[in-house]
Amino acid sequence: MALAVLAALTAQPAGAAQSAATAERSAVGARQSAAQAQRSPAAAQHSAARRAASPRLGKCGSGELCLWPRADFRGKPRAFELSGIDIESCVRLPAGVSAISSANRTGRPVTLYQSEECAETAEFATHPAGSWTPQLPYKARAFKVWEH
Repeated sequence: MALAVLAALTAQPAGAAQSAATAERSAVGARQSAAQAQRSPAAAQHSAARRAASPRLGKCGSGELCLWPRADFRGKPRAFELSGIDIESCVRLPAGVSAISSANRTGRPVTLYQSEECAETAEFATHPAGSWTPQLPYKARAFKVWEH
């Protein structure tokens, strides 16, 4: 195609050559725009699917255990600083409060319990340091922070 344009440009007077070159650039631009428009819906759909598949992480500072009342780190979080937690002691959440999602930034393993007394007869799971859990399989009502 470039050879055809070059041949047409050399065979025509200067004004006509510029018009042919301008027309060719416009045609190329139009083809690129059309191709981009065709990709855009698919790209937008892929981007939306990726956002839906991975929840946005909530805010949780270094040295904290953060607990949210709803899945995907939504709702008002409760943050517990490592400096204010007794290691290996059961810490109850306030009455009527539970967590559905969590972030462990304490630097230590944390066990979240369904039981308010940290009883191992109900559901519980230990989350390693640095873990973000968008949806727990139970409502957490208490936790323990462990020594490494």
